[in-house]
Amino acid sequence: MLAAFPGSDDTGTIVLIAVLIILAIFVISVVARSIRIVPQAVAMLVERLGRYSRTLDAGLHLLVPFIDRVRARVDLREQVVSFPPQPVITSDNLVVSIDTVIYFQVTNPKSAVYEIANYIQGIEQLTVTTLRNVIGSMDLEQTLTSRDQINGQLRGVLDEATGRWGIRVNRVELKAIDPPSSVQDSMEKQMRAERDRRAAILTAEGIKQSQILTAEGEKQAAILRAEGEAQSAILRAQGQSRAILQVFEAIHRGDADPKLLAYQYLQMLPQIAQGPANKLWIVPAELTAALEGMSQAFGGSLAPKSHDDGASAAFAAQAPPAFDEIALPDASAALRQAQGAVDAATTDATRAGSKSGVPFSPDATVGQAPSSPPTYPV
Repeated sequence: MLAAFPGSDDTGTIVLIAVLIILAIFVISVVARSIRIVPQAVAMLVERLGRYSRTLDAGLHLLVPFIDRVRARVDLREQVVSFPPQPVITSDNLVVSIDTVIYFQVTNPKSAVYEIANYIQGIEQLTVTTLRNVIGSMDLEQTLTSRDQINGQLRGVLDEATGRWGIRVNRVELKAIDPPSSVQDSMEKQMRAERDRRAAILTAEGIKQSQILTAEGEKQAAILRAEGEAQSAILRAQGQSRAILQVFEAIHRGDADPKLLAYQYLQMLPQIAQGPANKLWIVPAELTAALEGMSQAFGGSLAPKSHDDGASAAFAAQAPPAFDEIALPDASAALRQAQGAVDAATTDATRAGSKSGVPFSPDATVGQAPSSPPTYPV
């Protein structure tokens, strides 16, 4: 029989090889389905005959082929999900667009797979509804300035709601809060006006401080200038008094006679009469005596007087002290003494005016000329 069919051995060999190959593939697939290597921070949920069996952690695990199967692969790391902008209405009826970012982590893979179909979508919808409830109780200004408060409220609500899903919400952040364009323009104008107001206030404060410092400086300069002028006047008066005393002493030492004095008197009269304001020149009564002395001097009727030793001694006894022996007071002391004398004179004049019934005013008498020129006996 076998000899009659010479190709039967080759056919049997081929079939045997095919069976062996199929058996090897089956064994390899069974081994592949039986061995599972789970990486770190990943959890796998195993079902046996369609029912939850166990959760595989990181490491090598063996499964029963065709009975156990991996239902889901869950990432246990913290995940970051950014949701698209959501329109939200505030309490003052303004629509704002808010972007949110949520940081969450799966703590129970079984609950994350079996308690909700898609926990990412569930978190998104829960974030939108919670955000509308929170923002709906605030106006626009509170919404823009209360991000921390909004983040805290969102995190509390989301963490409580997603706890039964096996998810822990770690952080909720608002990426952007975009009000309408018209509101943004109004806010920019308001901020610009506020900044202009602050700049104007700062400028006014600077001008005020500058004026105060300038006034203080002018006040101190005026005080110092007045003190300098007072001391200058006192020193000038002291110099004039010294010059007068020196001239007076020189005249007495030179023993000037009436002729010289009368001649000097006549030389000074033209100087007294000089000036465009002099409309009337009043000749004093002493001029007649001076002219009489001059006539006697040039006429020879007055003989030169002889000064004996007794008269010279009496004149020397009545002569003022020498210039070097005069002790002048200090400038500040003289100023205080002069001010005291002026105050005492003002007080006496006020008292005299009150007794006589005519009030005395120091400002009214200073610098005023009498209504009619005084008359002097000749």
